Amino acid sequence: MAIAPEPLDRGITQFNGGEFYACHDILEDLWMEAGEPDRTFLQGVLQVAVGLYHLTNHNWQGAVTLLGNGVNRLRPYGPTYAEVDVDHLLDWSTALLVQLQQGGPESIAASAPTTDEAEGAAALPYRIRYIS
Repeated sequence: MAIAPEPLDRGITQFNGGEFYACHDILEDLWMEAGEPDRTFLQGVLQVAVGLYHLTNHNWQGAVTLLGNGVNRLRPYGPTYAEVDVDHLLDWSTALLVQLQQGGPESIAASAPTTDEAEGAAALPYRIRYIS
């Protein structure tokens, strides 16, 4: 069974808009119904989203743990999977993970995305891209 494109697109749109917990809710529904290899891919994206959710709440341990788990699950899926640019997702999420690990808990505030109404989602550095 392939991943349903419409809910995946909705989840990625929420992710790219900084709505990491809402993204989690949508993708979790897909994940619960998915078979392999889709299930592990969705779990990896979910874990990155939840890691970013922890980051926005300045929870260093949660961010590092979930980003690390997500990155490890997504590695076998590059360069693309389900029309998602997995290599791009891995590049920035791995760089963020390393930054957090090297900086320790004190680095959380500098790494956390901010939500600026004037700049909107375009200001978020953490985005999932599709391959067309």
